[in-house]
Amino acid sequence: MKFLGEIISLGVACSWTVAALSSEIGSRRLGVFVMNVWRMGIALLLSALLMYVVFGQPYPLYASATTWSWLLLSGVVGYFFGDWCLFNSYLTIGSRYGQLFMTLAPLFAAFTAWVMLGQTLSWSTLLAMTVTLTGIAISVFHRDSHHKVKLTLPPKGILYGIGAGMGQGVGLVLSKVGVDHYTTEVPEELLGAVENYLPFGSNMIRCVAGFLCFSLWMLFRGELPRLRSSIHEHRGLAAMLVAVFSGPFIGVGFSLMAVQYTAAGIASTLMALTPILILLPSRWLFGQPITSKSVVGAIISCVGVSLFFLL
Repeated sequence: MKFLGEIISLGVACSWTVAALSSEIGSRRLGVFVMNVWRMGIALLLSALLMYVVFGQPYPLYASATTWSWLLLSGVVGYFFGDWCLFNSYLTIGSRYGQLFMTLAPLFAAFTAWVMLGQTLSWSTLLAMTVTLTGIAISVFHRDSHHKVKLTLPPKGILYGIGAGMGQGVGLVLSKVGVDHYTTEVPEELLGAVENYLPFGSNMIRCVAGFLCFSLWMLFRGELPRLRSSIHEHRGLAAMLVAVFSGPFIGVGFSLMAVQYTAAGIASTLMALTPILILLPSRWLFGQPITSKSVVGAIISCVGVSLFFLL
């Protein structure tokens, strides 16, 4: 089918928009830790079901200790630290701005790949970083009546947003290392048949790390009773289920599929449209005003993200 990759990419952007909005609703009703224990646990069960259907076993076959180590580390950084920051940013500055700060992920990924993998920071990468940061700056700074530059958002929310982008970007590089190891460990005669499912198996290992970290942290904080009482919060659980299906299960899986049917640069650009797509729904759901400055900032940030992949 012509433009299948582009259609999937747009669908992923819409899916992540739904995930962000439902995650904000769920976090406000359940709390960040309860929301993520449910979210990671159900995503883990769905991934195990997929592994059973594909491989006949409810876990990623052929993955060695090295692969597990890299992907678990990726899950700790991306799902635990990154999502903890992201969901707290939803509570502090809203999902609209939280998704805007997620455009920092390619910037952190580029720096991490430069440090860990020896990849070059080209002029095009530096240009993309500059454009992305400019878009975010337009959205979060303003001049008051005395022409002084001030923040439009609370500093805590900005730090959460930066942490979310950092967790996503660094976790992505760690995940790439793990997936590369995983690919070399599958028997060559089976690789062609199961290659498309390896990202889902890799994501399952990352979900294990996220689920364990959030659960242990809740246990350490003595908040397990909140998890039990959350069963009665039906609207929060409904929002959580929507977030699970649209985020770590469907969104992540189809994002990996999109690059198989179109160029990675085109897919990544289309999938990065979430900060723009989320403007209208956040206005309808949460009454957040849409200003020309916020629209321009979101567009410039998305352009910056696209430059990482198109130049």
